[in-house]
Amino acid sequence: MKTIIQAKNLKKIYQMGEVDVYALRGVDFNIQEGELIVILGPSGSGKSTLLNIIGGMDKASEGELFYLDTPLHSANSKQLTLYRRHDVGFVFQFYNLIPNLTAYENVNLSAQISENPFPVKDVLEKVGLSDRAEHFPAQLSGGQQQRVALARALAKNPRILLCDEPTGALDTQAGTQVLRLFKDFCTTYNKTIIIITHNAAISQIADRVFYLKDGILSSIQENETPLSPEKVTW
Repeated sequence: MKTIIQAKNLKKIYQMGEVDVYALRGVDFNIQEGELIVILGPSGSGKSTLLNIIGGMDKASEGELFYLDTPLHSANSKQLTLYRRHDVGFVFQFYNLIPNLTAYENVNLSAQISENPFPVKDVLEKVGLSDRAEHFPAQLSGGQQQRVALARALAKNPRILLCDEPTGALDTQAGTQVLRLFKDFCTTYNKTIIIITHNAAISQIADRVFYLKDGILSSIQENETPLSPEKVTW
């Protein structure tokens, strides 16, 4: 398999007055194309910081980060913008849908900025929302809104999908549906998915699981035969 993301000794240091606060303390990893990775860790462990750096929304204080052969650690603002626009999809815990746009229009906004998007209607059908395409976010349940947010990310046809607590605001049934969609997208299209969460149950769908605590990343599990999303317990 091809290495799509590689990190070498990543550190993120925030200055709080005269004190240096380490959010990441020398993180190293290789992620292969087509893998579904889960990064577990408690609040304040550095998970969101790491995801923001991988997604090109922030830069590490030290270390190297490569997307394929592109050195993101030395990329300029324009290069990072193009990377986020064309290569990365984001799914957040709280949906971030535009309230005065329909489900179709929210997804279409993302497709319009992509070089090779999936057809919006096909993506909405894939996430089971064809019959909700003309509904506004306020007319949708939490699970449906999260599926619109997922469709918005998928419509770009990104090589990497980054997910920040994507089931944190959902009930058990809706959360399981979303996880099933992640796994299906990963295997069907050979896309790389990175999910950060504090919910250990989500690790059951992963190819590999990492644990992040106090800015230190370690591998805690490798599933040769990952469990089906239908077996996820909460």
